[in-house]
Amino acid sequence: MHKFSHILRLGLKELTSLRHDSVLLLFLLYAFTVAIYMPAAGSIIGVHNASVAIIDEDHSTLSRKLSESLLPPEFKTPHALPYDQLDQAMDKGLYTFVINLPANFQADLLAGRQPGVQLNVDATAMSQAFMGAGYIGQIFQRELLEYAGQTSLGAKAPALINSRPLFNPNLEGGWFLAVIQIVNNITILAIVLTGTALLREREHGTLDHLLVLPLTALEIMLAKIWSNMLVVVVCTWLSLEIIVKWALGVPLAGSLALFLIVTALYLFASTALGIFLATLARSTPQFGLLAIPVIIPMLLLSGGSTPLDSMPEWLQWVMQCSPSTHFVSLSAAILFRDAGIGVVWPDLLALTAIGLVFFAVALARFRKSLAS
Repeated sequence: MHKFSHILRLGLKELTSLRHDSVLLLFLLYAFTVAIYMPAAGSIIGVHNASVAIIDEDHSTLSRKLSESLLPPEFKTPHALPYDQLDQAMDKGLYTFVINLPANFQADLLAGRQPGVQLNVDATAMSQAFMGAGYIGQIFQRELLEYAGQTSLGAKAPALINSRPLFNPNLEGGWFLAVIQIVNNITILAIVLTGTALLREREHGTLDHLLVLPLTALEIMLAKIWSNMLVVVVCTWLSLEIIVKWALGVPLAGSLALFLIVTALYLFASTALGIFLATLARSTPQFGLLAIPVIIPMLLLSGGSTPLDSMPEWLQWVMQCSPSTHFVSLSAAILFRDAGIGVVWPDLLALTAIGLVFFAVALARFRKSLAS
């Protein structure tokens, strides 16, 4: 009970210290308002190494020809997918595009009918979905015209392509970008707030005062984690409600409560990382230099800016050790696809395991720094 009281009081001290730090408060305000709203208005879109699955119910020469027409570097080699796994694959975000070629597709085409090709697009993969759907449509139309023996681009198309973007029907670029900006800002603030809080106490000598009290390194560390976690979670909730949902008009379909719980779990891992970096640095400028090569890869390679499918396979495996990778996946699944625990539990479990490892390593390093 005494340990809990120590952790609570130390955390309140952290919140009081933050309340008097006008620079950090302004940075918090900027990070969860302007830094989210402005980038959401202009996203850069491109297609590279996009993941594709094909449900081939026709098994004809033409269906194989269409499958083989999707080539690198724009698309990966299409993966054969059974029809009954379509919804599950899209819900889990396994593929950016899932193409359904219906039964009797070639026969209907030869008979003069216009069979439909269904293109399912996971539009949360923002940088791929916008142009990728157009690319696939153009490629298929070209192949179908060639197969029908037509050479004029103005000729009547031998088949109709029915495109159905999921989770973002109007292909609004700012929707997903706004959420990713929140994810990125959470990563930055979690590391910066805890790291600077620890270094500020070291530089002001208050950390030495704490050491003469009946406090343990675990209590000091937990106090810093929960206080900064509380601040970021509250700012995240307000930003989602005011900036994302109200100002930008993004319809978040999933459970906001579940997302905030996942955010708190992610903060447990990332704040521990911030404390670890602070124990390596001797000053705030040095901490900034250490944080840059850690934060930037977490932002750029986590799957938010560019889907993991577009990265080399070895890099995809490496980034599975980063908590930001799983947090990006969880954010898209929960907020846009309305995924529940039954769908997101693998990423949730991985995030928990990474958080515990980061916390254990940071605690060991923190104890060592206090003893030196």
